[in-house]
Formats: sequence, C-alpha cells, structure tokens
Amino acid sequence: MQAAIPPSPSSQGWSRAFQDLPREHGFEPLRVEGTIPAELRGTLYRNGPSLFSSFGESYRHWFDGDGAVSAVRLEGGKAEGAVRLVQTQELVAERAAGRRLYANYCMPHPGSLLGRIGQMRSKNVANTSVMVWNDRLFALYEAGIPVELSMEDLSTIGETTFDGLLSAAFSAHPHRIPSRRASYNFGMRFGRHTLLDLFELRDDGGARRIASLPLPGPTLLHDFIATERHLIFFVSPVRLRVMRQLLGVGTVGENFVWRPELGTEVLVVPLDEPERPFRFQVDPFFQWHFANAFEQGESIVVDLVRYPDFETNLWLGDRVRGGSGREARGTFHRAIVDPRRSVLRMEERWSESCEFPRVAPSATGKPYRFAWLGAHAPGSRRDLYDQLARLDVESGEARRVELPAGHYPSEPIFVHKAGSAAEDDGWILTLVYDARAHQSHLAILDSKRLDDGPIARAYFDHHVPFTFHGGWLGAK
Repeated sequence: MQAAIPPSPSSQGWSRAFQDLPREHGFEPLRVEGTIPAELRGTLYRNGPSLFSSFGESYRHWFDGDGAVSAVRLEGGKAEGAVRLVQTQELVAERAAGRRLYANYCMPHPGSLLGRIGQMRSKNVANTSVMVWNDRLFALYEAGIPVELSMEDLSTIGETTFDGLLSAAFSAHPHRIPSRRASYNFGMRFGRHTLLDLFELRDDGGARRIASLPLPGPTLLHDFIATERHLIFFVSPVRLRVMRQLLGVGTVGENFVWRPELGTEVLVVPLDEPERPFRFQVDPFFQWHFANAFEQGESIVVDLVRYPDFETNLWLGDRVRGGSGREARGTFHRAIVDPRRSVLRMEERWSESCEFPRVAPSATGKPYRFAWLGAHAPGSRRDLYDQLARLDVESGEARRVELPAGHYPSEPIFVHKAGSAAEDDGWILTLVYDARAHQSHLAILDSKRLDDGPIARAYFDHHVPFTFHGGWLGAK
C-alpha cells in the first residue's frame, strides 16, 4: 500500500460530478456548438451511478450509486438528450418505505446485526453499462438482473430473466462476436461452490446457457474478452470473506480481500467445447477492463489495463469523497496466452495511467493497431481521467487529446465514418463533465484530426454524473 498524499487542488472541481442527478427528462433539444456531421445518425447511450446518498446517508463508494441511463440522439446535425434514473425494484421499494432497505457494495444492511445474518444479496443499482439486444435496451449491473428500459424515453419497464434463462447475476460486459452473429456474457453464482455461468444471446433473439464452470473461490470478476473461437477470463486472487458476509460483519466491498498467494487463474473457454476449458495459474495481477483479443496461431493475444493489486478498489471508493492520496495505477499491457502449454507472457505497452479501453467495431476480435482510452495527464493520477488517448498497440506510442482545463471525458466510443471500416477513420464520442460550468456535454472528435479538439459539442442544461460505460446504436 502506498503512502497517502494530500488531495490535489483540482479535485475540488471534478468532485461536483458526484452530486446527485439534478433532474430527469425524456428527449429534449440540446444546445449545439460547432457542426455535427450530417452522416452521424444514431444514439449514444451511457450508464453510471447518479444518486450518491439515500435518505440523508451518504454512499461510501462509487459503485453504491443508483444508476441513471443517459442518451444523446443525433439526426440531421441536431442533438436531443434524455436521462432517467433506473427504477429498480429496490429503489422503488425504498422510496415507498421512505428509508434505506438494502445493502449496497459498501453500505451495510440497515437492519440490526441479528437481521443482517445470512444477507448475501445486495441492491441491484443497475449502474454500470447498457446493452441493446433484439431491439431492446437494458441497464446492466454485474451483481443483478438486467433492467429493461424504453428506447423511446428511457422509462423503466422492469427486470428480465430472458424467459427464465437467468437465475442469478448477468455481467455488465457482454461481448459480441460478429462472425457468430451472437453476443456472449457471464454471471456468477455464489454458494457452497462458486459457479461461472456462460450465456449466448443470438442476433435472431435466441438465448441459452452454454456452460457452467467452477471457479477457484468466491471472487470478483468484472469483465472478460472474446475472440472468434474463445472466451478468456483472468480470475484474480480477490476473494470474498463469505463467513463475515453471512454473519453481517462488514460490507461486500470491505469483505473482498487481495490474496496474492493464490495467483491469478487464466481460464480459456473454447466456444465449440465450452465444458472443456483450459485453465492454469500465473503470478497475481488484477484488471477491470479488456481492450481486445485475437487469435495468433495457437496463441491468443489479449490487451488489457493491468493493476498490480486490488488497491484500485479503494481509489474508486475515494472518488465520491473528492479524492485521496491514492493514485490510479492501471497501465496498458499485452498478454500472450498459450492455453495448450499453460503459458502467459505479459508486457507493458504504455506506462501512463489509463482506463476504459475501446477499439473500433471493425477491429473487434481481430489483429488491430489502435486502442482508445481515458487517460490521466502527467501528475493527475489522483483525480478523474482528464484526457483521451489513442494508443498504437504495436509501437506503444500514444497521441493524447488534451481537453480544456476542468473538462473530464468519459470512456471514448468510436463510430466509423460512412463507408469506411478503417480503425482510425471515424468519430470519437465522449460525454464530458465541465467542472467550471457544472454541466455535461457530448463532445464529438474527428479521429484523424485529434489536434483540432471537438468539432461539435451538444450541451445538457445540467450535469450528468460521471458515467462508466455505454455504446452507440446507429440509426436504421
């Protein structure tokens, strides 16, 4: 654990992004500066924690916040925006009761110690990402069931189990494999044994569980990555202290502990034989997110943001309290996995602090060159990500996009220009929080003219709390 350093002065600006969403609304016109390309037609959906207290009690971690989905719809050079809280069953019940009823990631169950015993279930805050599948929109949270939303105005329709397919959680990070015309995802079931359920959601609307695999223990598994033939998981040595959780001692976030002596398990699942995975142990590391992966002979290339340990959990919790002395320590790495020989080789490709990696849709699951990331400017690792970066994953050279002071971008989303599949020929979309104006806007950048900065901005008349993940749905 590194020594604490006083918060930087700039943290006082971005910390206002963690104030509650001031109002909800359906689609309404947004003020536009610059020129939105006429060919850019579709909707950007984003999801993130947007309530940071419950009945006068402040949440303790970024992950605790109740989710809100925002959307910016572009058509004919104009922009409309909408944002609404996801009305989960738990949020509705709490508001009806006028008090907090459930445990969150770092919020204890509000009942007596005796009443907490046996309480493993936390609130579904639906705050992490979105998925559009079968012309339906869902808010996702890895410890809960998907919540369907109206694509017309983002109002909540309700939880879905996909006709009984889901019995427990469904991760917030599904990955589509275009050649298989299907998306894949996972969920975890905690019990006497921890099980990893693997799901296939076909483009034609069919859904099924393709395997249930044992995990080495009750762990935290946030994301995975897919190639045309494999699903790849890096199971870090984070373990839940189940007995403490069952006895009501501590919270889920507090009861996840780093056990480096256990190592990280590499789990490679062949999609044609999902019940026969390759699995082996390597030295410990942690990751939240993957950038991309592809086949290379008998090996698999996997790109990710790697952390040396689980202290990132504390850094994330500090965001809702305006920062701390901890620094973000995730950097971009390339792993070469040889599943048949049980070998993993890893090297750092960019040493700067970064997160939320994305690639162009045409590059998914294939050899590629560019990753798009949120990044820290030098010396700002204790704050929110304040830059975007385009990383050449082959050379390790990065091109930074410097935004005006006090502007904090979200995960960059790449949208191809009409008729082009080149991974550096498109638009970069990011939802930006402007700390000075206490306001949020969609920024649109030309991927070939990054030095020009945003070519257009579409402004909400209020701030949208900083979002985690989202996606683009092009107009039909």
